[in-house]
Amino acid sequence: QVQLQESGPGLVKPSQTLSCAASERSFRSYTIVWFRQAPGKEREFVAATSWNFRTYVADSAKGRFTISRDNAKNTVYLQMDSLKPEDTAVYYCAANLGDWGGPEANKYYYWGQGTQVSVSS
Repeated sequence: QVQLQESGPGLVKPSQTLSCAASERSFRSYTIVWFRQAPGKEREFVAATSWNFRTYVADSAKGRFTISRDNAKNTVYLQMDSLKPEDTAVYYCAANLGDWGGPEANKYYYWGQGTQVSVSS
């Protein structure tokens, strides 16, 4: 069973990095995905990194957010640049064993508890 723990700064500056640390020793076999959920809105896909280092980024984040993974540290990072107030949300990391399964949240079995990101105007 994979346990995920997000960490982040809370109230953010224009650029910040979130991290998702996993407990699983076979971390390198997992696809890790970042989602976010703003108040009153559905959870939405942000970015993903598959077991073979392929990356996927939502249109709303392209050119601003970068996802990367360090298998030696069992950690995935989400570098967020040029942050906007509309990026304010709780950010979650999720995981599934194997390949990228698509951007739908209900396809991912393991979830972290989330970390709040607040961007002021």
